[in-house]
Amino acid sequence: MTASITLPASILGSISREEFLRDYWQKKPLLIRQAIPSFTPPLDINELAGLALEETVEARLVMEQGPESPWQLFNGPFEESFLQNLPEKDWTLLVQAVDHLLPEVGELLKAFDFLPSWRVDDLMISYAPEGGSVGPHFDYYDVFLLQASGKRRWQLGQDCDETSPLRSDTRLKILTEFEASSEQDWVLEPGDLLYLPPQLAHWGTSLSQDCTTWSVGFRALSAEEILCGVADFIGETLEEDWRYTDADLTLPEQPAAIDDAAIERVKTLLNQVMNNPAAISEWFGRAMTQTKYPDQLLPQDEPWTTATLHELLDEAEPLIVLAEGSRLAFRTSNEGNWLFADGEAFIFTAPLKDWIASLCASTEFDLSFIENTLALPEASELMVKLINQGSLYLTEEDEASSLLH
Repeated sequence: MTASITLPASILGSISREEFLRDYWQKKPLLIRQAIPSFTPPLDINELAGLALEETVEARLVMEQGPESPWQLFNGPFEESFLQNLPEKDWTLLVQAVDHLLPEVGELLKAFDFLPSWRVDDLMISYAPEGGSVGPHFDYYDVFLLQASGKRRWQLGQDCDETSPLRSDTRLKILTEFEASSEQDWVLEPGDLLYLPPQLAHWGTSLSQDCTTWSVGFRALSAEEILCGVADFIGETLEEDWRYTDADLTLPEQPAAIDDAAIERVKTLLNQVMNNPAAISEWFGRAMTQTKYPDQLLPQDEPWTTATLHELLDEAEPLIVLAEGSRLAFRTSNEGNWLFADGEAFIFTAPLKDWIASLCASTEFDLSFIENTLALPEASELMVKLINQGSLYLTEEDEASSLLH
């Protein structure tokens, strides 16, 4: 394991953050040469393969010419012997959410602070020998592709949607047609960064034996997820009295006919039920901070109290850190003020906004932060709740970069 990542002042090179959001975000791709000059990944290929052996790690392997079918997909955890007996070329190992496991890797996410932190999903790392690829495909989310080692060729293609034809002989969603652009065909080397908006076909192929690519993906809930999620959340609070009514009923021409008036009553009822900004705010905050792997959060065996926080003041240099994979966000509005943490929602009062903002902007909380927190009873109680549910945990300063807690 090498040292942590040294980030530049801006990962966007000569392009301003405002220009990127205006001209590129969810609109068109952008290649930034040497976004991180002299980039050296803090883990090597063997360490990445080691993660793929772990029971708690989500890993996949794509083999272009599998023993049973083309573009065969294998799911981890893998046996060491399986990885040692792979062909010399034409396969790709993908390890999901490495930022949840290695704080050194998670450092890269700080470079994307020009985007809402609650939009970040995770950081996936892929390794491929020469010829390795996952085929031409498209995603429904934004992604930044950082070349970490070796070389990879990226070809960009057409805009796609759910009607774009896919191969039927593989579990992978590989396009049957790929309209490669002659103007968007690039070879990326270490430190180069490629941004891709949603639904743009792309095809990456390794050109070396040491090709690793870091992919930072962003959450994009579907309309179905939002509709069903909000409906379920609001539905839990509805009383039996909220029902379809038709006190304005007139004599029907045909008893079995559902007329326009009936449909209008349904629409009115739905509008009344869904016109609940507070519930929508709370559901959305919970949904966007839901941690990818809840089982990785470690709640306290013996619950803390504010007295436990006070005891830390006697320690030499106590350090509380945000758990790897934990997600924080907040919302202040006329409907209410919420702190969201790993799918949970905590109400806070307006005077605590600055403390909440500072909490959500940090990953480490030193003695000074703890002292400031203890001066605010409401903040103390919130921090204790976050510790007890595993979103924050106490560590020693020299252990803040340990792999797991």
